[in-house]
Formats: sequence, C-alpha cells, structure tokens
Amino acid sequence: MEKSESRILKEREETKYEVEDSQEIKKKKSKNIKIYPIYRMLSWDLLFYYAIIYLFFTIEKKISVSEVLQLEAYYILFKFITQIPCTILIEKIGKRKSLIIANFVLAIHMLLIIFSLNFTWLLISQILCAFSFIIKSTCESDMLYDSIERGEKRGVKFSKIEGKSTAKYYYIDAISAIISSFLFVVNPYLPLIICFLLLLASTFVSMKFEEIQQKYKKVRIKDELKDVVKSFKHICKSKRIISLLIFNAVFVTILKALQTLRNTALKEIGMPDQYFGIIFAILGVISGIAARNQGRIHKKYRNRTLSFMAIPLATSCLLMGLVLLSGLGNQINTPLILGLFVIQYIMKGPYYILIKQYLNNFTDSKTRVRISTVNNLFENIFVSIVLFVVSCIVEILPISKSLLIIGTISLICVVILLEYMKTTVGKKPEEYGKKDLIKEI
Repeated sequence: MEKSESRILKEREETKYEVEDSQEIKKKKSKNIKIYPIYRMLSWDLLFYYAIIYLFFTIEKKISVSEVLQLEAYYILFKFITQIPCTILIEKIGKRKSLIIANFVLAIHMLLIIFSLNFTWLLISQILCAFSFIIKSTCESDMLYDSIERGEKRGVKFSKIEGKSTAKYYYIDAISAIISSFLFVVNPYLPLIICFLLLLASTFVSMKFEEIQQKYKKVRIKDELKDVVKSFKHICKSKRIISLLIFNAVFVTILKALQTLRNTALKEIGMPDQYFGIIFAILGVISGIAARNQGRIHKKYRNRTLSFMAIPLATSCLLMGLVLLSGLGNQINTPLILGLFVIQYIMKGPYYILIKQYLNNFTDSKTRVRISTVNNLFENIFVSIVLFVVSCIVEILPISKSLLIIGTISLICVVILLEYMKTTVGKKPEEYGKKDLIKEI
C-alpha cells in the first residue's frame, strides 16, 4: 500500500514537472514567434546591397559581367560544398547558436567585399557568404515552424507569419534600394557599410531567440554523409518530393541568372546608375505585395500555383531577349523591359514561401531538416553548373541573344517538368502512397 502511494506521488510529481516544462516551452515558442518578424525583415537577405552590387563590382572593382556571373556560380558551388559541415554544426550546437554564428560571419563577408583587392578576395567572401546562408536557409524557417503548435493549420499559420515577415523585408528593401543608389553616386562604399552594420544588428536580434530542440547529437562527417545518402535514397522513393526538388532547382536557376542579367539589360538600354535603386525599390514593393498575398495565390490556383509562377517567369526571360533584339529604340524598349521585370518580381515574391510549405507538407521536425539538406545540395550543384554555362554564353554572345537562348531553354524545361508533375504533386493526403508521405528518415 505504501509503495502504491509512493508511486502515485512520484507520478504526480513527474506530471507536474512535465506541465512546467510544457509551459516553459510554450513561452519560448511564443517569444520566438514575436521576435521572428523583426528578425526576418532585417535578415531575410542583404539590405542596401543588391541594387548597387552589380555596379560596385563592374565599376569599382573592375570585373566583367561574365565574372559577376561566375561569382554567383562559385557562391552556389560553395553552398554545395559547405552543406554537410553546416548541417553537422547545426546538429551539434542547435539552431539558435548556428544562426548567431551565421549572421556574424555574414558581417565579416561584407568587410571582405569592401576591402577586396582582387577577384580572389571576392571568392573568399563568397565562401563565407555560402556558409552563412546555408545555415540561415536551414534554420530560420524551421525555427518558426518548430515554434508553431502542432495541428492541421500549422502550415497555414507558418505561411501567414512567413508571408507577412517577408513582405515587410521587401518594403524595407525597397526603401534601402532607393537610398543605396543615391549613396552609391556619393560614395560607392557607403551602401555596403550600412549593410555591414545591419548584419551586426541581425546578429544581435538572433541572440534573442530561444532554442526549442535541446538535444544535440555528436556526429562525424562520415556519419553525416551516410545519413545524407540514406536520406536521399529514402526521398527518392517519393515522386512528390523528387518533382518538387527538380522544379525548385530549375526555378531558382532562372531567378539567379536573371538577378545579374536584369542589371546588364538596364545598362544595355542606357539606364543611368542612380535610377537602378529606384527601379529595384519599386520592384521590391511589388514583390513584397505578392509575398504577402501568397495565401490568396495558393488558394486561387491550387494545383496550378507552380505553373502560374514558372511559365511567366521563363517567358519573360525569352521576351527580354526579343525586346533587346527588336531595335525599336530605348523609348519603347525601356517600358517593355521594366514591365517584364514586374512579372519576374511578382513570381519571385511568393515562391520561396510556397515551395517551403510544399516541401514541409506531410513531414515532422527531423524529416524537414533532412529534406532541406537534400534540397540545398541538389539545388546548389544544379544551379552552380548552369550558371557557369550561362557565364560562358554571356561572355561569347551579346546580352540580347544570351537572354533569348536562356529564356527558350528555360521555357522548354519548365513546360516538360510541369507536365510530369501533374501526376506527382498537388494531390490530397489520402491520394498519396506511403512512400510519398515522408514521416521518418
């Protein structure tokens, strides 16, 4: 009898601690959800950077358009190389500490760009940048996802918070783009100095996050490689995931190529340097509005959402080449080119949020990290190879013909891929087989 009472008291005591632990975790989750929008709008990407970096590289650092594309290709290749070490770091020290390190290293990378003396310095900066963004892309969204209570609407809540946070980033990015373009005319280094200071601010904000997953593993590179191979084999059984991985690689490749080619197109039509920031600021606002409305886009197009984004994006690249080849003159070419930019930014805004949601569907915390790892590896090696090819095309051919070739190939690939995906993606949970519903790796 005494033993029975003792056991009951012990169970009650354990239950009490479990409730207290649960309340503590809830407080941590609530804190993370409150901090996340502030963090995201500061550090989703580099502020005061993209509107002027093409001009900074080509004018201040004296490198060619082809070399700018090569830098982007090397950056993505370095992301592929650092994926495994970054995954090991995250599993050893947790997402919070990894984010702090990533944001600080990103600040160092900006200093290297500012003080770079040659192309080699810039390459080293891209290694640091790759390391940082691999960690950020793996941890940031997943930290938010971990902080949202489980339930049927977990994915919807995630997309809502992520969409609003990303939209705020685009609005701030728009303002920073305008300011940076005028600061660039005053002094080319001023925008990058401000970018560096904001990266330090992001490091500080990331320190405010609370770690939800407290158990870390001791892992070795050999074990991690085996784990990745095992994960890849398991994921390969899911036609749904494989389709999304391939689609993502193609879509991101087009976005990355256009990132540099848009700047080159503006120079081709004689756009003054100080207007670059204004143009990309307006485009950023448009992209932010599109990102904020990603839920409506998904609700309206459902199974056709990826088609809605991919076909106009690829077509706009092809049309840019035709416009530049037309010889109609800059007065006609300029509004046409800018109109095609608008299409590209509308497609870009909601894409990263929605593809993350689609990849996260039917998964748990462990499998999300594994799918993210495999996705990053595949995306980075694919995109880097294609960008090296694109840099060779741009070096040989004028921008108009380069855009025409790249746009045509992109459109063909997208159409073939979307046709295949009609049978693999967009079904209801009960319509998928067990292999497609990846719950454990």
